[in-house]
Amino acid sequence: MSASRVISDLKSLASARHAFEQQRFYKTSPGEYGEGDVFLGISVPKVRKVAGQYSNLTFTEIEKLSKSDFHEVRLCALVILCNQFKKSKELSQKKSIFDFYMKQVLSGRVNNWDLVDVSAPTIGQYLAETKNPMPVLRKLSKSKDLWERRTGMIFTFAFLRAGELNPTYEIAERLLDDGHDLIHKAVGWMLREMGKRDPALLRTFLTEHSKVMPRTMLRYSIEKFSERERKMWLVQSK
Repeated sequence: MSASRVISDLKSLASARHAFEQQRFYKTSPGEYGEGDVFLGISVPKVRKVAGQYSNLTFTEIEKLSKSDFHEVRLCALVILCNQFKKSKELSQKKSIFDFYMKQVLSGRVNNWDLVDVSAPTIGQYLAETKNPMPVLRKLSKSKDLWERRTGMIFTFAFLRAGELNPTYEIAERLLDDGHDLIHKAVGWMLREMGKRDPALLRTFLTEHSKVMPRTMLRYSIEKFSERERKMWLVQSK
């Protein structure tokens, strides 16, 4: 198994028309968050299918994929990594995958919202199984890099799934003043997920912060409330 085989398989599925659509959807024009990203034009299900055929790819070969200019090749690398993580039984194996993943994040290779969102909820399970995960989440939340901050927020999805709500609450508080819309959406999404598990805790968060929350963040966070309650929070936050 090799990175070159993976890339060859992916390129055989490329579509110029779909690539053009993806370039627009993922904001790749100058000055946009995905500036310079290049697409082959492959749907996510097709990328996942290719990834499933290379589940035993080594870190060396996965890293070659993660360095690719092509978005779908980097996505495939992350799906392979997540598949390996899900099969790992020992914490030491999960740590190796987590450390490798963080190398890709900190190297700027997990560099669009879909790449973060497809990988962080799974790889973040390692942190949820460790004794002191908060320093990692706090450091990411303070990063100057948009994707590192989003990774820190989306990592907390793994904690929510494990029944731990406090990490989401704390990291959401730390990102209240963030200026980027993609962070507002990520925080609102995680708060909404927190609210599914504990509506009272979300209401506590909103009581403390709704007046300073960016509007997008607030709207995302209250999506599962009744229409009447949504209107109440929106009015009160003005």
